[in-house]
Amino acid sequence: MGEQEALAVQTGNGELVGALYRDHREWLVGWLNRSTGCRQRAEDLGQDTFVRVLGRRELPSLKEPRAFLITIAKGLLVDHWRRAALEQAYMEELQQLPEHAQPSPEVEYLILADLREIDRLLGKLSARARSAFLLNRLDGFGHAEIAERLGVSVPRVRQYIAQGLRQCYCALYGEPT
Repeated sequence: MGEQEALAVQTGNGELVGALYRDHREWLVGWLNRSTGCRQRAEDLGQDTFVRVLGRRELPSLKEPRAFLITIAKGLLVDHWRRAALEQAYMEELQQLPEHAQPSPEVEYLILADLREIDRLLGKLSARARSAFLLNRLDGFGHAEIAERLGVSVPRVRQYIAQGLRQCYCALYGEPT
């Protein structure tokens, strides 16, 4: 049993996360800073990485703690870039509107918050389920068209769309009982 594994057994995940934080935080933030080009964003993503680690019930055997942290940080980084692209696309669409039709800053903020929440919820779906749902709901594609595009069966497309609808239901009303 390695030193970190023994530490986890003796003191629980909190102490192990503390050791990870103390030993690897500066390195992780440096790596994120090189990836993002923004020290503040790197600090935020580094902190989010350790919050994710803390939220885990069990930690795997950490023979390579930096690889473990990088895996989590990369996922957060992908989420960050996807949200940034979504917000940028929304802002570009707003610029196309005539000035009198543009939302107020307050409404714009609320819409961006809603977009982030929708993105978070749909992010729980597989890539194919998310694509099928968006192709159906936003682009108006039928089940057969989506099936052909994704290379799956029509019943599978129905399942994917149902998964997306379930995420929307949960967002509005909470988990069904």
